[in-house]
Amino acid sequence: MPVPRRVRATAAAMDLLRRLRDAHGPLMLHQSGGCCDGSAPMCYPAGEFIIGDRDVLLGVLDLRLRAGDPSLTLPDPEDAVQVWISGPQFDAWRHTQLVLDAVPGRGAGFSLEAPEGMRFLTRGRVFAPAERSALEASEPTTGAAWEQGHRPTLTATEPQVVAHAIDACPIPGRT
Repeated sequence: MPVPRRVRATAAAMDLLRRLRDAHGPLMLHQSGGCCDGSAPMCYPAGEFIIGDRDVLLGVLDLRLRAGDPSLTLPDPEDAVQVWISGPQFDAWRHTQLVLDAVPGRGAGFSLEAPEGMRFLTRGRVFAPAERSALEASEPTTGAAWEQGHRPTLTATEPQVVAHAIDACPIPGRT
């Protein structure tokens, strides 16, 4: 079984990220385990948030992609959005594929989307047992490994971008 993506995004999230990139330059996201705003995915200019040694890279979103596009290559830096999660939060969510979405509302105070009338929202889908086994065979990239030059190998075949969150997080029992 191919290794599934640890992070995917909706078309709405990708559109918002493109607008933010056009206004602020290259971006990064961090999902922490804090309370209040700290539990929301936070968007920063690339390199503005310091990644910790134990933080885990969930994936790199490619702003060139639209819903359903395949991609097995890392994008150029201006089109790449690294998505990080704190180490303790990753330990709690390692069995879950995170789906970045954008919905109307006020963004978190320090996140770039705050004045946009939209906010990022993390949705999740529990990995199937075979997916969990495939993921366990590959060690995630930590902040310490990234700093030493390690880059993940892209092996996922599922589309990185979905039209709507339900396309990545189907509701059981609904067709």
